[in-house]
Amino acid sequence: MHPLPELLAVAAITVLAVVSPGPDFAMVMRNSYLHGRRAGLLSALGIALGVQVHVFYTMFGVALLMEHAHGLLNVVKVVGAAYLVWVGIQTLRKRAPPAPGTAAGMPGADLAWAAAFKMGFLTNALNPKTTLFVVSTYTQVVNARTPLPVQFGYGLFMSLAHLAWFALVACCFTTPALRAAMQRRQRMLDRVIGGALLGLGLALGLGNLA
Repeated sequence: MHPLPELLAVAAITVLAVVSPGPDFAMVMRNSYLHGRRAGLLSALGIALGVQVHVFYTMFGVALLMEHAHGLLNVVKVVGAAYLVWVGIQTLRKRAPPAPGTAAGMPGADLAWAAAFKMGFLTNALNPKTTLFVVSTYTQVVNARTPLPVQFGYGLFMSLAHLAWFALVACCFTTPALRAAMQRRQRMLDRVIGGALLGLGLALGLGNLA
C-alpha cells in the first residue's frame, strides 16, 4: 500500500474505532458527570496512554506471540472483563448523590487525579477491543516495509485521536446545564452506566469461555 492511502486507511480506521461506543466511552462519561471535568480529562489521558501499551507490544512483535499463545490473550481478556465488572458493580452500589453545594458534589472533589487517570488507563490497556483494533491495523493495513518512525507516528496518532475524542466527551458531559441535569438523575444514570459496564464485562468474560 502506498504511503498516502496507508495513512488515510489508518486515520479512517482509527476515527471509526475511537467514536464507536464501548468501555472507554462509558468510563469517561461516568467519571465526568460524577466527578467533574478534571476527572474526565484525566481519564481521557489515561485512555490515550493505554493505547500505547497495545502499540508497543504490536510494534515489538509480541502480537505474534499472543496470536499463537492463546492462553496469554485469554488472560488479558479475563482480567479486562473482571475489571469492567468490578467498576460496574461499584457504580451500581454508589450511594445517593450528596446535596447540591456540598464539597462532595464539587467537580473532581471525591476522585484523586491518579485514580481518574488509572481508571482510564486500565480500561483501555485491558480492553480486547483496542487489542484487536491495533493488531489488525498494523498487520492488515500497515506495510511491513513502512519505516519504523512512520509506524510509531501511526501509534502516536491513535493515542492523540483517543485523547481528542474523549477530552471532547469529558467537556460535553461537564457543561454546567448538562451536568446539573445528569446529577438530578444520577441514580438512574448510575444504574444505566453501571449496568452497561457490568454487561460489557460479562459479555467479554463469557465470550472468552465460549
